[in-house]
This record gives sequence, C-alpha cells and structure tokens, in this order.
Amino acid sequence: MEITKISSKGQVVLPREIREELHLKEGTILVALKKDDLVVLKKIESPILKEDLETLSLVEEAWEDIDKGRFKKMKSKDFLNEIKKW
Repeated sequence: MEITKISSKGQVVLPREIREELHLKEGTILVALKKDDLVVLKKIESPILKEDLETLSLVEEAWEDIDKGRFKKMKSKDFLNEIKKW
C-alpha cells in the first residue's frame, strides 16, 4: 500500500513501483470509478476491450454487494494476498 496526494491541478502521482509493475507510462489510459470515498483506477487499452468492460462491471457489482451487506471480512494481509491473485 502506498500513499499519494492530489496536486493543485487535480493530478495524482502513482508510486513508481505501481507504475513499473503495471507498465504505466505517459499517455496510458485509465478509467476511474468512484463509490462514496473510494476511487478505483483500471488500466485499459484503446479502444476499450471487452475484458476491461467486464472488469468494470464486476467492480460495480462488488460495490452493490457491499451496499447490501453481502461481503466477507478478512484481515488486511489476506485481502492484499487476494488482490495479488487478480
């Protein structure tokens, strides 16, 4: 987990380790999804691929499940390990 902040121009700097691991370079297209105070960024190809649309749909479904209380609790370490599987 890394911490970053927003500049006066509304820009967010993604930590180097994340940029390198995801091969994010200047001009890479990201989709931003928000739910309450949570923001999720998803790297997409141009034009947008069916796989990207499916991922975005899954994120929205997950938020709906959370709103309806359909989720399981886990320790942060287990959660981070689960995310690495993605």
